[in-house]
Amino acid sequence: MQTVNNVPNDDERLLSMLLYLLSLFFPIVAPLIIWLLKREDSEFVDYHGKEYFNFLISYFIYSVISGILVIILIGVVLLSVLGLMVLIFTIIAAVKSYQGERYRIPFVIRFIK
Repeated sequence: MQTVNNVPNDDERLLSMLLYLLSLFFPIVAPLIIWLLKREDSEFVDYHGKEYFNFLISYFIYSVISGILVIILIGVVLLSVLGLMVLIFTIIAAVKSYQGERYRIPFVIRFIK
């Protein structure tokens, strides 16, 4: 899959959207398969694969911290907000990637560059 003038084609947009949508049901396996199979062929899919895994790692860290804070009760609220943020940002990322945009998910630490 090649892009012309950095505009992703339909297949690239579909695969990047599926990367996010399938993550709702299979958080690691499905996005990893798509990313590993297509990252060499498509810069757009590679970008969204890296963005997704940075998102996964960052929000896992936030979840662990919130889980620890459950001891002082604020963690319960933080976990609820975090769960809602994950769902909302995943849906937004799926829509934006299907529109051909390079969406940067808020509050993500860039571990994979």
